[in-house]
Amino acid sequence: MTAITSTAYSRDLGDELRRLREKHSRLTGAAFAEQLGWDPSKVSNIEKGKARASEIDLVQYMMMCGRDTDHFEAFRDRYRHAFDPYVVLVSDNLRTVAMAEAAATKITCFNGMTMPGLLQAPEYARALFAEGGYVAAQDIEKHVQLRVDRQTIMRRPNRPECLFYVHELALRVHVGDRQVMEGQYLRMLFRTHELRIVPMSAGVAIAARSARTLFSFEKHTPLAYSETDVAQVFAHDGKAIASSREFFKWLDARALDEGQSRSLLANYVSALREDSHDLRADLAQEHLQR
Repeated sequence: MTAITSTAYSRDLGDELRRLREKHSRLTGAAFAEQLGWDPSKVSNIEKGKARASEIDLVQYMMMCGRDTDHFEAFRDRYRHAFDPYVVLVSDNLRTVAMAEAAATKITCFNGMTMPGLLQAPEYARALFAEGGYVAAQDIEKHVQLRVDRQTIMRRPNRPECLFYVHELALRVHVGDRQVMEGQYLRMLFRTHELRIVPMSAGVAIAARSARTLFSFEKHTPLAYSETDVAQVFAHDGKAIASSREFFKWLDARALDEGQSRSLLANYVSALREDSHDLRADLAQEHLQR
């Protein structure tokens, strides 16, 4: 067993081992360690992702849980990357990012084309999945519920400090109908932490930058995270962290302040309602002319 700086992925896989132990052995960590002839701290450190288990450690751990060779090999293939400074995962693996969100003390986020996932109303998320075409129709409700479940961290008494940078283009890209967009605007207006809108005057090119998040933790090294519709990237590398900090510093100088941001968002709500009123008036006039 090798002590090493933990990563978001090592903590995720360590927690997977813990759940495996609890489900299949019914033993406490100390009792499990005793059965293996290990020091109790070894089980604790592996399950918390604070230490890398050797291949022999993993074999012994899995066998104690009654897992077969296929299960061991599948887990080992993932575990070999647990402590890498960069980890790329498939886009539908939400456990690692959800654990990072739950453990973070501060979350700084930028989105250019859509609203941040932690701020998305269910109706907006549903329309986004349906119109995006990268989620099968039968899986849309599952993905919406997962997004809603992740947002519970925003309602905790010890919730993380959150700062959301959203490009104005994301406000202009309509997802779903007017009602969906109005609901989304109002959710961001009244139910977020600090919100900073990056105005169109800052340049449209910034909207094309990939969505990224910087997580800060009380006891762990920071995590830079970015995602697309095909992959998630988790980076603990010092250069990635420094680059993300510089990026958010650059955004801070160009984004509207919080008061200006909420005022702009309120204008979008008003404009949407005016457009809706004009549309109803036009339809009524058309009906009278028939």
